[in-house]
Amino acid sequence: MSKKILVSACLLGQKVRYDNGDVPCLDPRFLKWYEEGRFVSICPEVVGGLPTPRPDAQRQGDRVVTGAGADVTEPFAKGANAALKLANEHDVALAILKQDSPSCGSLFIYDGTFTDTVVAGEGTTTELLRRNGFKVFGEDQLDEIERELALVDGSQ
Repeated sequence: MSKKILVSACLLGQKVRYDNGDVPCLDPRFLKWYEEGRFVSICPEVVGGLPTPRPDAQRQGDRVVTGAGADVTEPFAKGANAALKLANEHDVALAILKQDSPSCGSLFIYDGTFTDTVVAGEGTTTELLRRNGFKVFGEDQLDEIERELALVDGSQ
């Protein structure tokens, strides 16, 4: 049996993003994994208690704040913990999370200045998952994910 994959709900076409949008991943490999029933989906921000739509938020060090300055660190932490719990419950092989997100970014996030500047960094959920031994990738890293899944599925 193939191992499960934790995935950002917005990548599956669910309208959970801050702007009430989605960003479905239409790569054939991603769709194949979906059809195989491998995905366990979550939007950490919604699970953490934030509404859709919601104000845009960005990481500023260990805090997450909205453009208006409201501190939303607590719901982001709650969502990250829920994602970790889900990953553990389903014994996921890895996670595919939305790049650039303050929750899910795995290589890049916005820099916290609300000037559309992207910097190297990771979101709160990615950080927690990685600290607990999970490999996290963005939707733009499907080649790496494919290689990792071949290793994981082959070792079962």
